[in-house]
Amino acid sequence: MADSLAADASWESGWYRYARACASPNWGARPSGTAIDLLVLHSISLPPGEFGTDRVQQLFTNQLDWDAHPYFETIRDLQVSAHFYIQRSGELWQFVSCDARAWHAGASQFQGRDNCNDYSIGIELEGLEGGAFTAAQYETLQALTASMLQQYPIAAICGHEHVAPGRKSDPGSGFDWTLLQHALGLSDQYFPAFK
Repeated sequence: MADSLAADASWESGWYRYARACASPNWGARPSGTAIDLLVLHSISLPPGEFGTDRVQQLFTNQLDWDAHPYFETIRDLQVSAHFYIQRSGELWQFVSCDARAWHAGASQFQGRDNCNDYSIGIELEGLEGGAFTAAQYETLQALTASMLQQYPIAAICGHEHVAPGRKSDPGSGFDWTLLQHALGLSDQYFPAFK
């Protein structure tokens, strides 16, 4: 019971109290009665390989200067968001209430269900597809995921590459799924994409 009360105190209307809130306009309502039971991990950096900027925050809030870097022309006018973003320092940002639908997975499918955005929570890790992530990022991700497991009926955890194979390859081979699984003490059933 104490764990349930602690989890409740960490969340308010889908917002996690330990994240830095930065509301995105890129979200929508989830379909009525939808269980939030999937966690999708991503990687992102803007431009690719450049860390420590505020450009991801700008992208998710539709404030990115499209002319600031040649790469941005390839994503011009993109309107996307994720629920969370974990910088390499471990700093945690939240852009959309977990009770709402963020625009992170795009065309996607998991275990025969389309439109993963409808029933998932999206977490972006600052990094490159296939690249390594920092200890601070894993620590933040573990704490966030542990709290989400108490707050939402999360039944599976996977990468963007697993819900949009052939179209996306993040977070990629540099992400340590075994480390995450062991740190959370979760059984293989939570990681069906690997078992």
